[in-house]
Amino acid sequence: MACGLGAVILLFVLLKYDIGQREFEDDTLAGELAGLQERERQLNEKTKVVDQRSREEEKLRRELSDEILKFTKKLAAIDRNLSSQKHKNQALKKAIETTPIKKPADVVQDPSLGEEDYVLGLKVEGARIAILIDHSASMTDVKLVDIISRKTRSDAIKKKGPKWVRTKKIVRWLLARLPDQAAVAVIVFNDQVRTLGPAQWVGGKDAKALEKIFSDLETLVPVGPTNLQEGLEHLNKLNPRSTDLYLITDGLPTMGNSNYGGLVSFFKCSSLMGKSANISGECRKELFRKTLKDSGPGSGVTANIILLPIEGDPEAAPEYWRWSATTGGLLIAPAEGWP
Repeated sequence: MACGLGAVILLFVLLKYDIGQREFEDDTLAGELAGLQERERQLNEKTKVVDQRSREEEKLRRELSDEILKFTKKLAAIDRNLSSQKHKNQALKKAIETTPIKKPADVVQDPSLGEEDYVLGLKVEGARIAILIDHSASMTDVKLVDIISRKTRSDAIKKKGPKWVRTKKIVRWLLARLPDQAAVAVIVFNDQVRTLGPAQWVGGKDAKALEKIFSDLETLVPVGPTNLQEGLEHLNKLNPRSTDLYLITDGLPTMGNSNYGGLVSFFKCSSLMGKSANISGECRKELFRKTLKDSGPGSGVTANIILLPIEGDPEAAPEYWRWSATTGGLLIAPAEGWP
């Protein structure tokens, strides 16, 4: 009886322990389950975030792909346009190269002048341009012996002198390059002076007037002394006054209009007193300086000198250079082949 009671008590104790143990384990498992569920919830949230980002990135990828496709199409169109434009440019270039250029008719026609537009910086410019031409006897040749020989020959032979032929070409060269709005006066001098053409001033693009100047020039014979003062005094009478002067000559003057008798500097210049047919280089220099002092064109006139060659007048270049430089003009001694 006692043994049976003990067994029952032992069984009861064991059963009570087992129940307590199970309750403890259930609580532990419930806690772990709750933790797992919380982790699952967090993972689900992260998964949602990742999915959302994936969808956004996919959308962005598609948009970028669409933009790339658009730009690719635009580039292809640009390439086609460039290729087409290149062909058009080549065709246009070929057309330009093969199209004859029609130049406006020059008022002064002279094939021998070529296309030279400058000589050592010389430009034909100004509102009122005066061209002063020396047509004395020395304007026929360079060497004194040839000048002297030609003096005794016919007018036709004098007019064929190489320096005079060149002078006429220079006049044509200057007139061919007159500015469109310029007026021009052409004056010739030796011991006398005259204006060429139909009027004192003519338009730079007046073909008929320029042709009259050329025809008048062709009638001239280079003879007599060089009276630069005569030419300058005539120049000063132009109305309105000239703005630019182009003088074509070959040396210093040999004659003047002033009274030199009472001047000490001309005491030895017997030719200027009518006592000699010859004039020295020193007297010519003094005569030139006196001429400019008494009859120079004054301020406001730019003097450009085209000095042709001659023997025996070494002072001409420095004297003419000094004059042109003070006016802002040029002195040129052109090369033999010009114009």
